[in-house]
Amino acid sequence: MAKTKKAPRPKAETPKGFRDYFGVEVTERADMLRKIAGVYHRYGFDALETSAVETVEALGKFLPDVDRPNEGVFAWQEFDEDDKGDWMALRYDLTAPLARVYAQYRNDLPTPYRRYAMGPVWRNEKPGPGRYRQFYQCDADTVGTASMAADAEICAMLADTLEEVGIPRGDYLIRVNNRKVLEGVLDSVFGFQADDEIALLGAVYDREHAKDAVLRTIDKFDKVGEEGVRALLTEGRLDASGAFIDGVGLTHAQANPVIAFLTSRAETADATLSNLQNAVGDSLKGADGVNELRQIADLLAAQGYGPDRIVIDPSVVRGLGYYTGPVYEAELTFEIHDEKGRKRQFGSVAGGGRYDDLVKRFTGQAVPATGVSIGVDRLLAALREKGRIGGSVEGPVVVTVMDRDRMADYQAMVAELRNAGIRAEVYLGNPKNFGNQMKYADRRGSPVAVIAGSDEFDAGKVQIKDLVLGKQIAENATLEEWKERPSQFEVPRDQLVAKVREMLDGQESGQG
Repeated sequence: MAKTKKAPRPKAETPKGFRDYFGVEVTERADMLRKIAGVYHRYGFDALETSAVETVEALGKFLPDVDRPNEGVFAWQEFDEDDKGDWMALRYDLTAPLARVYAQYRNDLPTPYRRYAMGPVWRNEKPGPGRYRQFYQCDADTVGTASMAADAEICAMLADTLEEVGIPRGDYLIRVNNRKVLEGVLDSVFGFQADDEIALLGAVYDREHAKDAVLRTIDKFDKVGEEGVRALLTEGRLDASGAFIDGVGLTHAQANPVIAFLTSRAETADATLSNLQNAVGDSLKGADGVNELRQIADLLAAQGYGPDRIVIDPSVVRGLGYYTGPVYEAELTFEIHDEKGRKRQFGSVAGGGRYDDLVKRFTGQAVPATGVSIGVDRLLAALREKGRIGGSVEGPVVVTVMDRDRMADYQAMVAELRNAGIRAEVYLGNPKNFGNQMKYADRRGSPVAVIAGSDEFDAGKVQIKDLVLGKQIAENATLEEWKERPSQFEVPRDQLVAKVREMLDGQESGQG
């Protein structure tokens, strides 16, 4: 009789593109989310939590550079005997679910509806260094008003949020553009008639395909500069490797409005807006976009948000396809070193814009909306790069166990510490080896250890060891200094909490 083949053991590894987060990382993220929520709340936004799963129909198709309805998302079909079950997907952002929520509950919600939401989102994209398929976002949106004051408020709130979490003024810049201005420029390029077909480079393209080709090229402005974009808009160019990249096929005359648009940023908002007005030419949509930017600039200036924090910048495009008006992006301007040691700017950590057509998919009626999304993981990475967070989180006070028969006494000690608001735990491993207990406390990053055996209990006393000071003395102190600076104290049992608190406060002041 053949032996039953054992099933192979599962591999203990995370799926490709995902990762696990441990103590300090989880704590840092929770602290950042709390600070961001505080700013959003201060601005009058209400919290909203939606399901991680939406129907594919509700999510829609708005991810960039994907061609199939379910591409870019984690999707599956609900079981149905007739194979007609709903297609479901993990949300790829927090904005598409908001549109569904507003459409579903619009009769019960105030108008405008101001909400913020925080949580993980999932994208089924190719992972890379620092690029994961699950990441956190923090969104704030206003639904139900077309006023540019809502867009200006989002930009101001974004600036306040960055400063609140530890990005000082001078290390960030919020850049604002308008999709209508871009549409006006494209009108100048392709003409104002809605021709279905446009001839480029001897080939015939539909109008939307031709526009998309120009938009993709505009998005490369930061990388290849003015001449590089002009070449890519027209005949094409050689890249750094020597390979030839085909151009879009515009004439140089057609490319001129695009270049004028991309290079229109000037020293002042007024000068930039004047340049943009010239770039859109006779386009009414473009002129409307310039006027909206002017309103935003005036409102921000009135609140004291100058060009050191927020600027009009035509190079901002934003990738998602649902933006219809102002768009904004928060960029960190300080330099970091990449994996090869080269200097580069950290880049974007937040973005958003106006999406007046998103709710219309559900209701058939246009509902104006605008909002921003902060990439929490990137913002945390930026703060670690600057040394503003990171390292270790202070562990709990550890009550060691010298006599396992006195466990109730040890639990009473730890309860007193916890009731006083002090993070504490009793050692629950094998207490036989005291050295292992101290190694455990060290691995936990414990600031203080409480030690009590039969002698201490009989005398009504406890030993309290300052592990932080003890480590410093062991590393640096001479014998004389060690004698003068004891790191272990014996105190009456009823002074346990007071002495631990005194030692913890001393450690905090010493670090400060």
